Amino acid sequence: MIGILVVDDHPIVRDGLRGIFAAEEGFTVVGEAGDGAEAVTMAQRLLPDVVLMDLRMPGTGGVEAISRLAALGNPARVLVLTTYDTDSDVLPAIEAGATGYLLKDAPRAELVRAVRAAARGESVLSPAVASRVLGRIREPADDTLTPREVEVLGLVAQGHTNKEAARVLFLSEATVKTHLLHIYAKLGVRDRAAAVAVAYRTGLL
Repeated sequence: MIGILVVDDHPIVRDGLRGIFAAEEGFTVVGEAGDGAEAVTMAQRLLPDVVLMDLRMPGTGGVEAISRLAALGNPARVLVLTTYDTDSDVLPAIEAGATGYLLKDAPRAELVRAVRAAARGESVLSPAVASRVLGRIREPADDTLTPREVEVLGLVAQGHTNKEAARVLFLSEATVKTHLLHIYAKLGVRDRAAAVAVAYRTGLL
């Protein structure tokens, strides 16, 4: 059972998300929060598997809440769910430690799949967001993986989790996530399995 904490300043949005996951097998909404500060408090108390986090909220926003959870070592995976896909929203959220980033116009089935993937520790990006990340982290003609990215991808191919890869390479888990996002963008893929498949097919691994 995947426990979800829903964070949004609009009650109607929280109600809608609760309804979606109540109708899906294998999920339970363990709590709701109306801002980032409340989200951090509840996440520490309830220990959800996944936090569905809006970004722009009165008081403490989503990015600050994500940073606080990371600093506290909270194990919850944070999946951003917002209407905003600008660089100024996407990149700070990912750098703060968000596992994924979806837009609120995502189809219901995509949202459900994304929460399952986030619970497994997989990075999830909506196509629009992936395009923005791609545009910011590589030069137009350069999609070559760095030696460190190849190391990270090699460990992923061996079945290591982000945390295990971080331990092997003496990096933070957040840094490993950032390397993976760079890898996804450079290889034109959206998840770990596809990245590994492309790497083997092209001779990177």
